[in-house]
Amino acid sequence: MSAAIPAIVLAGSRPGPDPLLTGSGVSTKALLPIAGEAMLVHVVKALRASPRVGPITILAQNSAELAAEPGLTGLADLHFSDSGQGISSSLAAALPPGDDPLLVTTADNVLLTPSMIAEFLAGSSESDVAVAMVERAVLLARYPESKRTWLKFRGGWWSGANMFRLRGRRVLPLLDFWGRIERDRKKGLKIIAAFGPWLLIGALLRLFTIQQGVARAGLRFGLKAKVVPMSEGEACIDADKPADIILIERIFAARGQAAIEPIL
Repeated sequence: MSAAIPAIVLAGSRPGPDPLLTGSGVSTKALLPIAGEAMLVHVVKALRASPRVGPITILAQNSAELAAEPGLTGLADLHFSDSGQGISSSLAAALPPGDDPLLVTTADNVLLTPSMIAEFLAGSSESDVAVAMVERAVLLARYPESKRTWLKFRGGWWSGANMFRLRGRRVLPLLDFWGRIERDRKKGLKIIAAFGPWLLIGALLRLFTIQQGVARAGLRFGLKAKVVPMSEGEACIDADKPADIILIERIFAARGQAAIEPIL
């Protein structure tokens, strides 16, 4: 059994109004209730239920507000830390010393489960940076109504699943680079182009797979980078839009029914 890995949950607010909060009476997205609990509570409980995860740190601009959430009371080895305005700079400041690995996810990754965590960590070993992704056919086979941002490469179309494994401070150059382009995070071709014309041309012409593309992008920073394909489509369904909330509520209801049926 591998040693437990510390985790960071990014739970801050992005600049500007969030349409999900309109009329909700909630001040920050991480506390928006879904299926009876705040988004953040679902994520932290999934992490805490995983034997692969050690201490958990919540990063947010006002972490004291999140620490007061009743649903988090009594959870072991849970810590809170104030972040800055940018994801990359906040994460860089929170990295532990050395090159020990770290799991990163987000407060809106509400469908996260221990099985997803185990699959990702098993597939991301021996990497400096790894990203969880779902291929379009995997998602649409179960949830054809779900709308995601897709990156098109040879062999498939891919969407991020909001889980990352980082090898400590050796990833700082990559985080610094991401800080300059994260405003375009939903614009696939702009992100690809930022890594250089060779990657953009290769992606446009579908000359290589996403695994090959990410590996080449990592080499720019002297890092061994990899994509971990996730087998569950739910892994890339995060709570970004009102339609996402409706779908997530439905999935939680189905999970609850599945848990009850064996008892009946």
